[in-house]
Amino acid sequence: MSLTTRTRTLSTAEDRREDVLSTAIGAFAARGYFGTTTVEVAKRAGISQAYLYRLFPDKESLFAAVVERCFERFRESLSEGAATAEGSSPEAVLSAMAGAYVLLIRDQELLLVQLHAQCAAVSVPEIRQAVQRGYARLVEYARSVSGGSQAQVQELFARGALCNAVVTMGAEQVDAPWARTLSAGLRP
Repeated sequence: MSLTTRTRTLSTAEDRREDVLSTAIGAFAARGYFGTTTVEVAKRAGISQAYLYRLFPDKESLFAAVVERCFERFRESLSEGAATAEGSSPEAVLSAMAGAYVLLIRDQELLLVQLHAQCAAVSVPEIRQAVQRGYARLVEYARSVSGGSQAQVQELFARGALCNAVVTMGAEQVDAPWARTLSAGLRP
């Protein structure tokens, strides 16, 4: 009779931190910054609240890390879009980035975290700073990769904000003049 030895792989704090961030995205997407507790995030992640606080010193730090993770995904999306551009003109690159963003925000969790972050940024300085850092990196990335002017890059982000509004209200599924006006040219 042979004995099988089971080895248990312990995750590092960094691995656990990554797991918690992935879990926290869903929790914060569902209930927002103000409606989500650290107890809820810890429970979803299968850890104690005390351990959560060893990974993230407070709720603001946790949510700021979630926001930063979402901005990383937005940056990846812009990069993927730029790689598919049909040409190297600023217009072609920015158009491809916009198309990639439209596809990305179909991921409701990312869209919801983005919207919740913007709401919380109004009154929570640490979150405001995370949102500012995220946009700073995205704007500079879009500018450097596309070679676009300030106005062209601004148009990319303005259209992104309009896309957010169209998607959240389901305007692309409404057959009415107002909805067609808002969603015209936004589909990839």
